[in-house]
Amino acid sequence: MSPEPADPEVFSVVNSTRVYDGAVASVRVDEVVMPGGGTAKREVVEHDRAVAVVAIGTTADAAAGVIDPRNPLDSEHTVLLIEQYRHPLGRRLWELPAGLMDVDDEPAQTAAARELFEETGFAAGTWSVLVDVATSPGFTEETVRIFLATDLTQQARPDAEHEEADLRVVQVPLSVAVQAALAGQIVNVMAVVGILAANTVLHGGAQTVPRPDDSGLASDQPWAVHSGPGVPDAPPLPGVALR
Repeated sequence: MSPEPADPEVFSVVNSTRVYDGAVASVRVDEVVMPGGGTAKREVVEHDRAVAVVAIGTTADAAAGVIDPRNPLDSEHTVLLIEQYRHPLGRRLWELPAGLMDVDDEPAQTAAARELFEETGFAAGTWSVLVDVATSPGFTEETVRIFLATDLTQQARPDAEHEEADLRVVQVPLSVAVQAALAGQIVNVMAVVGILAANTVLHGGAQTVPRPDDSGLASDQPWAVHSGPGVPDAPPLPGVALR
């Protein structure tokens, strides 16, 4: 038996009020049609899309200041982490190099390369999309594209200001970062997701999947904000039959 067609009015927005406009984030309150009738108010934090980078090297080359992606058998993968102050939590966190896509029409990979260089002084010769994440879809539309970057070379890090002037950059074994994520010592969502995903890919547990790399993600993609009529279902999962 085929499932009943979804009511196109369910979850539609019948009223929207902007209550705050800030430099980094804005807040609106949407009145949304609920299943079974009636409406409910939902607060939405508007935020630019962002990028993050899992920058991978090896221990064999770290001491020399040159990181090679070939990973010889006598060396281990390393990952670049930054220690950065986050005011909402009132403390410094271990994170990946990351930043907002706040330059008009800038491709995601270009933004990621810029953030990697500005925050760490490293450049990468090889790039692939690792994962796309919606950081907290219960209240914000923010999505982040996380890249896997290898073939790293170190350059002079540019001068920084504000919180970035306090950054500390470290290069640690990937296995240490994985354990730190599982132990709750790394809690930034982009860092946890990126580190665990990179570890899976680099050890042959999965493969990266090519995606279009542009500044305006197509609205039919599951990581893009949908604002048209009707509500798309979650994308199908291989081998999973939905009832």
